[in-house]
Amino acid sequence: MRLPLSLRLEEVRAGGAPILGAIRLDILPSETVALTGPSGVGKSTLLRVISGLHTDYTGDVRRPERIATVFQEPTLLPWRSSLQNITLTTGCSRDTAMNWLAAVGLQDKADHFPTQLSLGQQRRLSLARAFAADPELLLLDEPFVSLDPALADEMMSLFESLRSTHQVTTLLVTHVESEARRLATRHLRLAGQPAHLT
Repeated sequence: MRLPLSLRLEEVRAGGAPILGAIRLDILPSETVALTGPSGVGKSTLLRVISGLHTDYTGDVRRPERIATVFQEPTLLPWRSSLQNITLTTGCSRDTAMNWLAAVGLQDKADHFPTQLSLGQQRRLSLARAFAADPELLLLDEPFVSLDPALADEMMSLFESLRSTHQVTTLLVTHVESEARRLATRHLRLAGQPAHLT
């Protein structure tokens, strides 16, 4: 069986200094793994290694071709409509993009620009864009951070709903233990200096 993600890292460096030590991680198809740990320990750096954005490491990363990432900030194209934020970045059809907007409750916001959306709506659009990419691996980098408890709960429910109908292998970075327990099938923690999985 080909794993969606397999890491055999010896060391990951940032600014020339080791930030992550030896890490062995395999994620199974359709599994949701939560990665927790204190701020600054290297959780986001590990996600950047997996996504190919951080290359200062020694070891082997086996990842699929289609990866989608939802960052802490929505990272939307401010000069493009909600619809275009999906079609231009994923290459999907207009109909497919509209279906994803409907799935996150934004079907009536297709022509709105990100600045015309609330923070919660921007986060919904980011999720829709990620799922519309039809990823083999979904990376979530603290996607519910800075949201009030009610909105965070709403966004987690939305993610659970999308995942239940569109199974995708997911790695979730969070510093909130309750999020990890709620959303993940497996929970790992980064700790130490340089950090390693515990």
